[in-house]
Amino acid sequence: MFNNKELFKTVFKEQLVSRLGRSMEDATAGDIYKILGGLIREWVGQEWAKTNQNYRVQQEKQIYYFSIEFLIGRLLGNNLLNLGILKTVQDGLLDLGWDLEQIEEQEPDAGLGNGGLGRLAACFLDSLASLKYPGHGCGIRYKYGLFEQKIVDGDQVELPDNWLQKSCVWEEQRLDERVEVCFWGRVEVREKNGSPVFDTVNCEKVWAVPYDVPIIGYDSSIVNTLRLWSAQPSIDPSVIKSGEFNRHDRFLDYTRSVESISEFLYPDDSSYEGRLLRLKQQYFLCSAGIQNILRSFDKLELSYTKLPDKVAIHINDTHPVLVIPELMRILMDEKGYGWDEAWDITTRTVSYTNHTLLSEALETWPVHMVRELLPRVYMIIEEMNKRFCGMLLERYADRQYLVSQMAIIEHDQIKMAHLAVVGSHSVNGVAELHTKLLKGSVMKPFDDLFPERFNNKTNGITHRRWLMHSNSKLSHLINESIGTEWIKHPQQLLQLKSFKDDAAFQEQIMNIKRNNKLRLAAYIAQKQGITVDPDSIFDVQVKRLHGYKRQLMNILHVMHLYNEIKDAPTADHVPRTFIFAAKAAPGYLLAKSIIKLINVVADVVNKDPEVNSKLKVLFLENYSVSLAERIIPAANVSEQISTAGKEASGTGNMKFMMNGALTIGTLDGANVEMYEMLGDDNMFLFGLRSEEVLEFYKHGGYLARDVYEQEPWIKRVIDQLVVPGPFCTYDREFELIFQSILEHNDEYFVLYDLDSYAKAQAAINEAYLNPQDWASKSIVNIACSGRFSSDGTIHQYAEDIWDIRQVQPSNFV
Repeated sequence: MFNNKELFKTVFKEQLVSRLGRSMEDATAGDIYKILGGLIREWVGQEWAKTNQNYRVQQEKQIYYFSIEFLIGRLLGNNLLNLGILKTVQDGLLDLGWDLEQIEEQEPDAGLGNGGLGRLAACFLDSLASLKYPGHGCGIRYKYGLFEQKIVDGDQVELPDNWLQKSCVWEEQRLDERVEVCFWGRVEVREKNGSPVFDTVNCEKVWAVPYDVPIIGYDSSIVNTLRLWSAQPSIDPSVIKSGEFNRHDRFLDYTRSVESISEFLYPDDSSYEGRLLRLKQQYFLCSAGIQNILRSFDKLELSYTKLPDKVAIHINDTHPVLVIPELMRILMDEKGYGWDEAWDITTRTVSYTNHTLLSEALETWPVHMVRELLPRVYMIIEEMNKRFCGMLLERYADRQYLVSQMAIIEHDQIKMAHLAVVGSHSVNGVAELHTKLLKGSVMKPFDDLFPERFNNKTNGITHRRWLMHSNSKLSHLINESIGTEWIKHPQQLLQLKSFKDDAAFQEQIMNIKRNNKLRLAAYIAQKQGITVDPDSIFDVQVKRLHGYKRQLMNILHVMHLYNEIKDAPTADHVPRTFIFAAKAAPGYLLAKSIIKLINVVADVVNKDPEVNSKLKVLFLENYSVSLAERIIPAANVSEQISTAGKEASGTGNMKFMMNGALTIGTLDGANVEMYEMLGDDNMFLFGLRSEEVLEFYKHGGYLARDVYEQEPWIKRVIDQLVVPGPFCTYDREFELIFQSILEHNDEYFVLYDLDSYAKAQAAINEAYLNPQDWASKSIVNIACSGRFSSDGTIHQYAEDIWDIRQVQPSNFV
């Protein structure tokens, strides 16, 4: 693209004048971003077109990854890195008077996700392109992201996240490839050539308009596609005059209803209307995506029996499960296949990842809602259930209770996870422990029935964004120490183990960490006006706010540390800076109360002169990918403290590990596999094991009130939630949290694990007092982190599930 810095500067200045009519002296940071993004997008377009053309000409089998979330974050820096021109552009802009980091700040985070689910999808797309696999994403182009979080008087306030306000330089609208999606209506049956034909009439039609974002592979010449669908009205306003819409306000109501489909990620589902909108979103994504895939397949002029040989469709959790009945519908109603042939094609094409064991997250939909909104799709689901239950009755004649337990439809509810398992050829968990629990509990009857279907694929993260881009100084040190082969083969990071006792290397690692902490400290000072000690332990918990992730346990321990310092202000304490960032679902009152508690504790601690030299607490608002890129390289301690058996995998744990933070955590999710590599010397474990948690759930035996009564320091902090004092400004201020622990018996075992957690935190203090030993542990964590690169995970998916091959751009025509 740019052979050298001078060429870049020349082209850039020319484009600034020709496109915006501005000189360098008059340009704003927004102008610089717009021109730079446009230059990259224009150049990448050639490789993008060549990639798609050759996939088609060579009839490559392609994977389409369906996800309701794609948390792609900012793309500018990552694209420059993957194109190999980051240094050229950085130096060129500096000569022109601009800092690249300042320009990157002009790009809004594409907040098309809530947390790990969406970030995993983004990492997978990066790995697919970088490893030269033909693979694309399929999602929704939400007008507004999850929400913009503001903290007002300690409370979370949700504002619209208008990430498209300044337009998106990366996307390309493909209006000519729009497809029609139908809702409501009724099904009429007629006969043709002796076979029934199903027509849906009087339906409401919606245009699904695709917007494509190029996914650039690292040093690969491959540019794959993230296709995001936007809902637009299918009826021209002129039809109002024809009488079809006899009132103008009816057309406006229709338009507003259509636009709402792609307006918000996760609309509030506390009402019937909100639930209905979520269902519409899911079908909109599935129908548009399937129609698009089949239209591309038609160009190959092959029999649809060959579809599984050319197309793999992967559903990321249960949100896109409607691809199964939708593919069946099109194969039968539009392509003329019978049930058995359509079923064989569908099940051999679709695969499914399960991401949760939480019962509230295993989606179900009321029969009447699906039947009314999607009448033909419901008929197909009903037939699937009938045939599946018939097979179960034959197989389990002596255990008929299994039929209702495994049915797709039960008690007027459609169980989407059951639909996904029955209608796909592969079901995978996302960590060894998660898959074991999935097969042994939630999905045990299905594993007994389809043992060949279940497998594990531990999640991963792209080391290009989470190490090379977000922590470039560490990346450069690694290059100088072991060469650059680790970039293409991240498991080679293991070579760093040989440096764990090297004093000079330890010092370099510690200096890089301290510089990252200084950078974060400057950000905190700018945003919140609070000074933090860069030599204190930066103890970080950043992730979605949920009860099972136990941010509550963390802040209760902080309250305990405050009490200890107040009780003995002259005693020695290792300085700590506790950093939180998290969004709570708008309707999740307990989670929002925990955010309030964190902010109240922070306010008390940070303003107390007797305490704040030894303890600081920060809640950084509006957690995002770009904020994570700033926080994670600066962390000394990574809080991965979920209730054992509740976290499917986690990917934040991997990002912190890759950046040299030490983990305090339970043996949950991928922590288990991290522990297998790191051992007791390089992690700080505590708390219940998953089998002990399951035992308590099955047989009882845990009473939170007993712990409360028997452990004085725990009783003290719990009382401080409701008794006026330093953290409670009025009587019973945090009653909701208090009740969740003592009245509802502490569902996530916060009190049970709290003392064990405090002891692990004390061990962290002791370890931090030995800088060389701490640096050694940090180096071992970095060295072992290559195991969790998403490149390795994608290789496993490609070989074991999708059956796709790496392409060679050198062979492209």
